[in-house]
Amino acid sequence: MSNFRSLKTGATDGLGVLGYVVFFAIAGSTICEGQTADTSRLPLSLRSRIETTKDSGNFHAIVKQESWSPFETAIIVCDMWDLHHCHNAVIRVGQLAPFMESMLKKTRDRGVTIIHAPSSCMDYYKSHPARQRSMAIPLADNVPTDIGEWCSKIPSEDAGTYPIDQSDGGEDDDPVDHEKWARELAGRGLNPRAPWTRQTEALTIDRAKDFISDSGPEIWSILESRKIKNVILVGVHTNMCVLGRPFGLRQMAKNGKNVVLMRDLTDTMYNPAAKPYVSHFSGTDLIVEHIEKYVCPTISSDQLIGGSPFAFPDDQRKHIAIVMAEDEYETNRTLPTFATKHLRKDFRVSLVFGSTTERNDIPGLEVIQDADILLLSLRRRTLPLEQLKLFRDFEASGRPMIGIRTSSHAFCLREGKPEPGLEDWPEFDAQVWGGNYTGHTRNGTNYRILQSLGERAHPILTDVDTGDKLVGHMSLYLTEPLAKTATCILRGAADGEDMHPPVAWTNRRANGGTSFYTSLGHVDDFAQEEFQKLLRNAVDYLVGEKVVPYSK
Repeated sequence: MSNFRSLKTGATDGLGVLGYVVFFAIAGSTICEGQTADTSRLPLSLRSRIETTKDSGNFHAIVKQESWSPFETAIIVCDMWDLHHCHNAVIRVGQLAPFMESMLKKTRDRGVTIIHAPSSCMDYYKSHPARQRSMAIPLADNVPTDIGEWCSKIPSEDAGTYPIDQSDGGEDDDPVDHEKWARELAGRGLNPRAPWTRQTEALTIDRAKDFISDSGPEIWSILESRKIKNVILVGVHTNMCVLGRPFGLRQMAKNGKNVVLMRDLTDTMYNPAAKPYVSHFSGTDLIVEHIEKYVCPTISSDQLIGGSPFAFPDDQRKHIAIVMAEDEYETNRTLPTFATKHLRKDFRVSLVFGSTTERNDIPGLEVIQDADILLLSLRRRTLPLEQLKLFRDFEASGRPMIGIRTSSHAFCLREGKPEPGLEDWPEFDAQVWGGNYTGHTRNGTNYRILQSLGERAHPILTDVDTGDKLVGHMSLYLTEPLAKTATCILRGAADGEDMHPPVAWTNRRANGGTSFYTSLGHVDDFAQEEFQKLLRNAVDYLVGEKVVPYSK
């Protein structure tokens, strides 16, 4: 800050002609360096989340297409340090850095400004041209009052609940390995709690074009001097430095920059032993979702450089998409809770909700295109052709599908034809589930659950007590006859009724894909631990994972 003030108050006096030439060569050239590169604009898909209805806690993932000028865009590389007190964090930075290096090179060549921000390492770079270039930029006239400070929250975040517990610092090292790593750092003469001294050598700092700074006022002034209005944050760690630093997402968002997070080129400090007890990578997903809801949109690196988004080698999670569009059984509440408790530890989870204002619209449905498995809770929706095609394409791909309760009549009207521009799929029940839904017993009828295979219990029933602990609620669906390709697992028995219709079964579809369907799914069914076990077992079975005894 003192450098800025001195420059603005005449500290250039006495430099002489050569001094002025050098000063303005450094400060002025930053506006045009590299701008003979590719001048094409940057096509981006900005993802944000909009609440389905006020205070619902459910969000649509909405994608907005924008096109940015590379010369009005900067990438800030946050705290990609050479070392860290968390050994797993060091490993992940090492995996992330080569991909980030490729992205930075390609975007730099297109004219994007690159700012390296390895916080508290400025002494290491004091003679580096990129550091000198940053210090030579005069202080902007519009520096926000508190941009030199850490920002822990912005007002928009008051509308939500922070999704993870990071009060333990977020270290996910094995305790023995962590102690060994701390001793190694101390043996190198470093502070085990803050061992970083510079940015990782895996990232190139272009001596002729780039900037180095960890100062909010400096970085703001760099952006203003180059007329940059678009800012992309990459680096670590999302839930701490990327959000909170003086140059981080919160400060940029609240002070009017068009800021986004590059969601695949980041990592979190999150320990799966802390709430909500999900995997490390699911912790990152939850933070990204929080950012998209309350701070700013996100993008992925492939939008700028092609190829596929980066994924950590240890992130072997399969992707489950859960689509909810029914108004009878509150699955827009029960399924997200189930996903957090049972799925996010092992799966990447996408939640998709039907529109609350337009019955036949499911915003954000495109996410199912790269899902490994689809879980549906739908009721009598007719959809625009392009949306229904996403379901048809998923089914045709042979990927596994799970349906609960009203998903037997997901795309089937009770009577009449779809409105113009909408399409139904009356064969869905038979084609996908191998079922034959024709109605249900009277409402209010609870029913017992019976195993259908006798002693030959299906793997989906592993650790599921189908005695008194699993009861069906509200009404028993009439589902017979099943297709010859279906294997019935459970049947229902309602008092006063002679029939025992199938309640849960698997089906081998014509294209070789496997489906699981259960007519359970009432809100009171979800309140039973045995039903939750059943549903989680079905997910594991369909994705080819060994179904193991349930653990809380």
